[in-house]
Amino acid sequence: MRNRAWLGSPSHGGYPQLELMTLVETGTRALIGAVFGPTSEGESGYARRLLHLLTPDMLVLRDKSFDGNAFLAQVSATGAQVLGRLRSNRRTPILATLTDCSYVSMIGSLQIRIIEARVTVTCTDGTTFAGTYRLATTLTNARRYPAAALVDLYHQRWEHESAYYALRHTIMQGRILHSGDPAGLQQEMWSVLTLYQLLRTVMVDAAESQPGTDPDRCGFSIALHAARNLVIRPGDNPGTATGLVGSIGRRVLAGLLPPRRPRVSTRKVKSPISRYHERLDDGRPDRSRAITDLDITLLTLPPHYLPPPATKGPSPRPTAADNNRSWPSTTKTPTALGGPVTSPVTSAMSL
Repeated sequence: MRNRAWLGSPSHGGYPQLELMTLVETGTRALIGAVFGPTSEGESGYARRLLHLLTPDMLVLRDKSFDGNAFLAQVSATGAQVLGRLRSNRRTPILATLTDCSYVSMIGSLQIRIIEARVTVTCTDGTTFAGTYRLATTLTNARRYPAAALVDLYHQRWEHESAYYALRHTIMQGRILHSGDPAGLQQEMWSVLTLYQLLRTVMVDAAESQPGTDPDRCGFSIALHAARNLVIRPGDNPGTATGLVGSIGRRVLAGLLPPRRPRVSTRKVKSPISRYHERLDDGRPDRSRAITDLDITLLTLPPHYLPPPATKGPSPRPTAADNNRSWPSTTKTPTALGGPVTSPVTSAMSL
């Protein structure tokens, strides 16, 4: 009853639900910050609690659900840059076109750059799947941050999903939090997050001990099982560098995964009222397939959608009516991509 008073009761019945929001470093999947609480607050509300952790040398890779005018303005006020998808119902005015097929626009009072690209993947069995991205970024310098590089970089946001998989499935293994009061639930949640962060730290230290090793190749399951073995075997001393870090690190390095292969599959979401996953009919395959070829085509604007040529005299500032004017936009069907990515900024974080 105490947990229901704090978290509320889900409309579909069952246990009360706890919503977790994290800020994750995409290169290592380490946690920068985390907040959690009742689902009634919403994703944007929790995300705002993490904004104080952003710094000017960060690029935030956000999901399309975080494209509100006020939220983007708050992120930009921290000095961090932003890159993320837009909802299909967002209409962005074309204020100026750039050399790489992108264009300058406005969201509220924030100047942004819009990149539209069509991504086509070819699988090992010869089948092809295509989708269109519409990205918005505060990186408005097209020469320093080419559109093709940003489209390629945005795929790194899916590292965030890998972090959630490790938390929910690898560590928890489908178990629920058992505490009967809010204080106990918070203690359980922070213990899971602490364990996750410690294992990620050990995995990164192990990868850095072998120059050129991508942390993506370190198996989280291997690190977790090695840590459990240290707990149940009294012969090891997990409190020393040669016990905890050394033993887990050696196990991780001995079982390095092969370099990640590009692959594509549909997104499946667990339904709260069904034991089966809900499949999104987006044209992608039900099961993961390896990719043999990937093509990114930047979309150009038709001539009649281009802004009028500049005239003499000062140009009028865009008004709220201009910002809300209906402009053509592409359909967004995200495609899971893969391959090497060159980041044009110091570090990339994802919400």
